[in-house]
Amino acid sequence: MNLVYNSEHYSILAYPAQESFELVDKEASRTLFIRGEVAFRFRQAIDSIPEGERDEETIDEFIESYCDGVASPIRFH
Repeated sequence: MNLVYNSEHYSILAYPAQESFELVDKEASRTLFIRGEVAFRFRQAIDSIPEGERDEETIDEFIESYCDGVASPIRFH
């Protein structure tokens, strides 16, 4: 597992061996695990953000839109 992005609101964890990512919404306590083709498209979308626009606000907005409606609540057992 590699932490590839971390802001006050979101984190992106990469799992290279599984070719997957975990998107963590810290404020809403929710997570989204993506792999395979979905992870590949996610990576392409992140990479397509122009270098000059890759600031925390832009990345956080992108992750929020990606997680919206599909992320699961984080549950502690």
